[in-house]
Order: sequence, then structure tokens, then C-alpha cells
Amino acid sequence: MKTLRTVAIVGVGLIGGSIGLALRKWRPAVDVVGVGRSPKRLKIAEDCGAVTSWSTDMAEALAWADLVVVCTPVDRIVEDVRRAAEHCRPGTLITDTGSVKQPIVEALDEGLPGDCRFLGSHPVAGREKSGIAHAKAKLFKNRPAMITPTENTRAEDAGRLRAFWESLRANVYEISPAEHDEILASTSHVPHVVAAALAAAIPEGFSGYAGTGLASTTRIARADAGLWMPILLANRANVAKALERFETQLAALRASIQAGDGEQTQRILALAQGRAEALRNAE
Repeated sequence: MKTLRTVAIVGVGLIGGSIGLALRKWRPAVDVVGVGRSPKRLKIAEDCGAVTSWSTDMAEALAWADLVVVCTPVDRIVEDVRRAAEHCRPGTLITDTGSVKQPIVEALDEGLPGDCRFLGSHPVAGREKSGIAHAKAKLFKNRPAMITPTENTRAEDAGRLRAFWESLRANVYEISPAEHDEILASTSHVPHVVAAALAAAIPEGFSGYAGTGLASTTRIARADAGLWMPILLANRANVAKALERFETQLAALRASIQAGDGEQTQRILALAQGRAEALRNAE
């Protein structure tokens, strides 16, 4: 398998910065090049040790990259991958970290310049706060990282990308882009929608009387709305289906409470308790 000497990260924010910090921690021999539009942010990434060098010039930054990781918002990934491929050495492997996969993979599975190849991936890790200041080396440790090969994917590329994420201490799964998006709709995208709706439904002036439970339940709604809007729209069909399941459960719980049906209310709460415990044990 080809030796990994240089990794270029396009977009050195929370995820890109955490990738850089993880590489510097666990693969210190690898050069990490940051690519972005803001010299100020890139200098911060260098100062905190997330990158060994940086440039706002994509051609300069990608000239020697063995692997390019595009960590930009989902509505920019396709364009950024295509731009990156124009400046990479022939045959370079490019991946991304977007939390929606099917539309991105379909757009990039074939036809990149210079025989560059794209293989989608998604580390299922993050925080409600964004930006390089909140990056951490252990963000991916024991967290799922999904890679989404297609019939066009070379086994060598899948092996290289699996090894890359495993070296950052992630648990790697290979899954189709369509399956990824269906799963993430229920496990990530709808939870964000529900937290956002709950936060938006709190009457003005009530927040000062809330306990810690409300803050915990709505924590993920504090994430950047500008980053989440394109995620939800890109996966809207799966999100809509998953929301239907949620609305069915919510309607059943509301009906049992409204009817004063303690037995049914407890049954639903007990089901939820079991599912929540299973999620906690999977952490």
C-alpha cells in the first residue's frame, strides 16, 4: 500500500482541524497541509499544531499531497473536490467528510481530472461549536467513520482510506451512499431538527426557569444554522421519512397523555428508556 507522506486538508475548521491534530498526534511523520481562504484562520491552525504548513493557493498546497480531505460544507464539497483534482498529481485519492453522501458521490464517482479518484467518507463525530478553536485530536476516537465505496471504487483506495481513519482511532464501516443517508437521517439529522424545533417552541421568557435537562436536550440546536441547512436539504427525502416516524411516536405519546392513559404513557416512556440506554451503551 502506498506510503502516506502528505495529507492536504481543504477547510481547516472543527473537523479538518481535528483531523490535523489527530494526524500530528498519532502519525507525526505525515506532513499536514492546510488549505483555505482565510490566512488568519490558517495561521491559527498552524499555531495550534493542526497543520505543518498552509496556503490559500490550492495549486501550491496540493502539489505533493498523497491524500486530500475536503472538509467544507456539504453544498460546497462537489465544487471543491473538482477544483482540488485540477491541482493534484495524477491518480491522487480525494475524500470528504460530509454528513450527506449520495448526491456527492453520484456527482464525483467518475470523470475527475488527472485520473484523480474520489471515495466518500464521513466521520460521525462533532460538537455543537464550530471552528478550529474547538478542534481536538481525540474527536474521532472510538467514533464511527463511514466510507462509501461504489462499483467503481478500487479496492486499493478503500483499503487506504480505511487505514487512514483507523489511524485516527475511528471505527470504520463500509456502507453504500444510499444506506448512509438513510441511517444518518434517523441518527443525526432528525435529532438536530427535533432539538431545533423544541428550542424554537420554548416561549420567550421561560428559559431562565429551565433546569439542566432542557439545555442538554437542545444542546445540538446551538450548532451553526448555516452549516445545517444544506445538510437537511441535501438529505430531505430521508429526513422527511424519519420525521414521519418521529411524528407518529410523538402523536401517540401526546394522545395517551391527553387521555390520561397512564398505562400507555408508561409503555411508550419505557420503550424510549430502553432505546436511550442502548444509545448510551454504544458510546
